[in-house]
Amino acid sequence: MELLGYLNQGHPSRGTTLVITLSLVLSTLVSFSTFTHAFSSSAFPELNPIKPRHSRLLRSAVQHETPTSQLSEIWSPLESQGWKPYVESNKPTALPEKSEGYIQVFLDGGLNQQRMGICDAVAVAKILNATLVIPYLELNPVWRDSSSFMDIFDVDHFIDVLKDDISIVKELPKEFSWSTREYYGLAIRETRIKAAPVHASAHWYLENVLPVLQSYGIAAISPFSHRLSFDNLPMDIQHLRCKVNFQALTFVPHIRALGDALISRLRYPEGSAGEMGSNYLQEVTGAGARKNAGKFVVLHLRFDKDMAAHSACDFGGGKAEKLALAKYRQVIWQGRVLNSQFTDEELRSQGRCPMTPEEVGLLLAAMGFDNSTRLYLASHKVYGGEARISTLRELFPLMEDKKSLASSEERSQIKGKASLLAALDYYVGLHSDIFISASPGNMHNALVGHRTYLNLKTIRPNMALMGQLFLNKTIEWSEFQDAVVEGHQNRQGELRLRKPKQSIYTYPAPDCMCQA
Repeated sequence: MELLGYLNQGHPSRGTTLVITLSLVLSTLVSFSTFTHAFSSSAFPELNPIKPRHSRLLRSAVQHETPTSQLSEIWSPLESQGWKPYVESNKPTALPEKSEGYIQVFLDGGLNQQRMGICDAVAVAKILNATLVIPYLELNPVWRDSSSFMDIFDVDHFIDVLKDDISIVKELPKEFSWSTREYYGLAIRETRIKAAPVHASAHWYLENVLPVLQSYGIAAISPFSHRLSFDNLPMDIQHLRCKVNFQALTFVPHIRALGDALISRLRYPEGSAGEMGSNYLQEVTGAGARKNAGKFVVLHLRFDKDMAAHSACDFGGGKAEKLALAKYRQVIWQGRVLNSQFTDEELRSQGRCPMTPEEVGLLLAAMGFDNSTRLYLASHKVYGGEARISTLRELFPLMEDKKSLASSEERSQIKGKASLLAALDYYVGLHSDIFISASPGNMHNALVGHRTYLNLKTIRPNMALMGQLFLNKTIEWSEFQDAVVEGHQNRQGELRLRKPKQSIYTYPAPDCMCQA
């Protein structure tokens, strides 16, 4: 009742409708809690044992020795490609004296989808001459992480970098304190923009959002993910999006410090996490004086249960696994999964099946990485657990992850927080010698774009080729290796110019870069 009184205060004409709506919301929350419990990992236990699907290739890969010349080539950094990050040359113009009002955005999805939404929110605020309220990050129903913008990103750095571009506030002034997530979740509100089309134009915002700002002094846009076009925008707006993504968005200090410590341990592996302790700055500073820094690969292994089920592919877990994934798919998506119409062979030949840990390990081995390669595994939870990862570990015994590199004390600030764990993986991935993602996705797209911007080597798996090769059960190692190497000659960080409708965050040239 206190909540109802607060919400009705100063906002008449809610009455019975509000009570019914609140009841429905509470009922929905209870139902959702029951649903998520019913289909938690305990309802679908990890299946084992999981036998290797490509035993012949695996045996050959384990025994194969990579020539020194091939190792040297694979680890060599990218040469200059004739492009460099765009740098503003003109003096910043003064911000307009009067803002049109406050813009709020509510961002769903995982960390990297939210990252792109933040960049778009800054651009929309600029288009509308509005003051941006630090974006609200929705609670992810899958990961249950309530981390806020300020928990993940350095908010003072964010505001400072953009101070000449837009006005930003950490929170709304008192007269607008009623404009909250809860307020918009209980009824239709005139200040909420709910119908923003996907990839809306700048003109749409001027026509539909600016009048709300001018009338009420505030506009809240939800949903907002993917709500700004990548095309037909003024170049200064495109440059601003790049500035946000590549300069303004930095992680909070403790994420950067832990990331630097993990990177140091990967490059100088003589000490373990326990031996080095938790003094990040001293450890990283000391590492700078050491010589012969080692190189490492970051593998983003995107192979969780949702992805495995939604792909409708066969991952070799037998009849029990097929039935479990089919049941999960039916409950979560009610059968609305396009891939279900196709056979496993059809899906693999089209590159629509995510690679298993075993398969991405064979890809890396064919490209020349061997058992001396230091591999950092960036992933949240692998479907099948350690049983699924064991073949990858057999190929790369020096494989590490957050748990093996950092002490429990060091991990205490990020334990159970999916967004902070993802931020740490992003940071280590950005600073690795080579990055590869087993399957496309938001993490892959964000890091491909960021590493392109910095001209760093990034392997983009040829999914269709790999699917076809793995369907060939008689292929010999030498033939497999030749096909993999040839099929990835131009997929190791070569710059690709953005085409219409493609994301500026995945393809930063030419919008974020200029020819050197």
